[in-house]
Amino acid sequence: MSKLVIVESPAKAKTIKKYLGGGYEVIASMGHVRDLPKSKLGVDVENHFEPQYIPMRGKEKVVRELKTAAKKADTVYLATDPDREGEAISWHLAHLLNLDVEKANRITFNEITKTGVTYGMAHPRQINLDLVNAQQARRILDRIVGYKLSPLLWKKIKRGLSAGRVQSVALRLVVDRENEIRVFQPEEYWTIDAKVVGKGSRKQFAARFYGKDGVKMDLHNRQEVDQVLAAVQDKDFIVTNVKKGVRKKSPAPPFTTSTLQQEASRKLGFQAYRTMKAAQELYEGVEVEGMGAVGLITYMRTDSLRISAEAQQQAAEYIGGRYGKNYLPATPKVYKSKGNAQDAHEAIRPSMPDLSPDKVKDSLTADQYKLYKLIWERFIASQMAPALLDTVNVDILADTYNFKASGYSVKFEGFTVLYEESKDEAEEESGMLPPIQKDDVLKVRSIDPAQHYTQPPARYTEASLIKALEENGIGRPSTYAPTISVILQREYVEREQKALKPTYLGEVVNQLMSDNFKNIVDVNFTAKMEKDLDKVEEGRQDWVKTLDSFYKDFAKTLEKAQKELDDGVKIKLPEEETDEVCELCGRKMVVKSGRFGKFLACPGFPECKNTKKIVKKTDGVCPRCGGRILVKRSKNGKTFYGCEKYPQCEFVTWDEPVSATCPKCGASLLRKKGRSGKLYCANEKCDYERDVE
Repeated sequence: MSKLVIVESPAKAKTIKKYLGGGYEVIASMGHVRDLPKSKLGVDVENHFEPQYIPMRGKEKVVRELKTAAKKADTVYLATDPDREGEAISWHLAHLLNLDVEKANRITFNEITKTGVTYGMAHPRQINLDLVNAQQARRILDRIVGYKLSPLLWKKIKRGLSAGRVQSVALRLVVDRENEIRVFQPEEYWTIDAKVVGKGSRKQFAARFYGKDGVKMDLHNRQEVDQVLAAVQDKDFIVTNVKKGVRKKSPAPPFTTSTLQQEASRKLGFQAYRTMKAAQELYEGVEVEGMGAVGLITYMRTDSLRISAEAQQQAAEYIGGRYGKNYLPATPKVYKSKGNAQDAHEAIRPSMPDLSPDKVKDSLTADQYKLYKLIWERFIASQMAPALLDTVNVDILADTYNFKASGYSVKFEGFTVLYEESKDEAEEESGMLPPIQKDDVLKVRSIDPAQHYTQPPARYTEASLIKALEENGIGRPSTYAPTISVILQREYVEREQKALKPTYLGEVVNQLMSDNFKNIVDVNFTAKMEKDLDKVEEGRQDWVKTLDSFYKDFAKTLEKAQKELDDGVKIKLPEEETDEVCELCGRKMVVKSGRFGKFLACPGFPECKNTKKIVKKTDGVCPRCGGRILVKRSKNGKTFYGCEKYPQCEFVTWDEPVSATCPKCGASLLRKKGRSGKLYCANEKCDYERDVE
């Protein structure tokens, strides 16, 4: 008997084919095969929100091949990804290929290894219509919001804009944070640190001012500080209490989709899209030397923290063998998922825990290796014993004023020998204190007051925006990467280093949406909608009724907004003026956006039609001809640097020019790529080189 297995991607097909062997044909659908039409709404809102699915344009050849293969096969298995989207693809394939949707022909693989594939093939089931309906409800809801609201933005602002159920809330979060920063009023506060030395010790440590008579006291100005300084001047600093203890520091749980995106952003500098691309490749399978095609991680779209007993056992064996039995916890660690987590899958983990990153490094791309290493270390560390810290907290009295000092030393490394979770905000380090006892009189080396001002909240980064979306119940982890990509592509938000900052266009769009479609950009309303969609997925709510309850109010709001906004007046966006002068008419050129990105244009259009490419200059000077060194892009998108006088001058380099100059010959310095980041002279005849200070 011939058996056909349909998956989404060629990489996944190749890996699975290896494990199934003869008698099976494995082909890829290349993602979705049917969808709503692009040219119209494609949803009959008057008739139970009936969707009008059509075969996707450009997929004709794939569909023909699928139909031919399905006719030849005795059995067809639908083995698309094990999530809501994958379930919907299987359902669409079943309709397109005239398969019985009530037949047990649906196969899922939590991991694409021999074990995972064998288990999946042995447990076929029917297509889960609750999952399909949840996907349909989300798709239709997003289509209604996008197709009904986007034309209003075109009419009022400009063409090419879009609104969306999740993207509009994400934009609002970014804009609201920017408004918080603008209205923030810094408040003055002071700290006092006394540098003191213990009895019989040479090691000084810092004791920070706490308060008076045991009550915490904030210092708001110099006058209050001077009052404290005058009172403690020449007074004994007496230790009144020494509290010693042991603090347990537990490892972070294994990754979910959201925490993987956050940590990859913080630790690796990966944008969410880049993280998910590498994770998809690791899941679907890569060619590993000596093993062939193999999936290195479990399914990467999950918000569950569950780990299989088999994986825990494998991790324990590795930890015991590599670090010793004392690095294992007393009982296997079990992490509890959040209340709204979809627990169908495990957390993201290596499919073979004993396959350390070093063993597969030569078989992976740079991104795959970095991400696999992160996932592997996080998982192994999550199964290790806690770290133990010896802590010391010291209370000190000077006159009637209190100072405190604290420190710790590592008693047992535990999981920190391998991995520690990064944080959005840096934590203050606290070192080890010298031996101190109660009633010791400390010698004061210096008393240092310092003025500070409270800081505004930080702008969102990709990591902190993903965290905020998840905490507020907005969207699903699988939607975070495309959501952030959309608000950047639409130029509603721009990157300023790692921070996300709203553009003027983004603020205008957000204001229009907030004024006219309050519910769409309301965090609580969107979160409730998400919970309703989860209930559809769990089979506890009807998907048509869910859409109907949303659409009744939405349609009224839409009709009202259309009347109010149909006044023929467009919101004029200010043009970004540059220092570049138009050589034809002398005006300062402005930044415009076109089909191929941003460019410079003369504001005198249509009288003056001069346009130019946007050129980004560096601080470097060409060592050959003295021209400016410009930032350039290769055909595959990589950044390099070249002389502005090209092609007359052909100086190019991959290394970034800096503002510093060579002390030997005066040429610009370049920063080497790689970890060393050393600076060296751009002049090929000069051998000057130094470390970065």
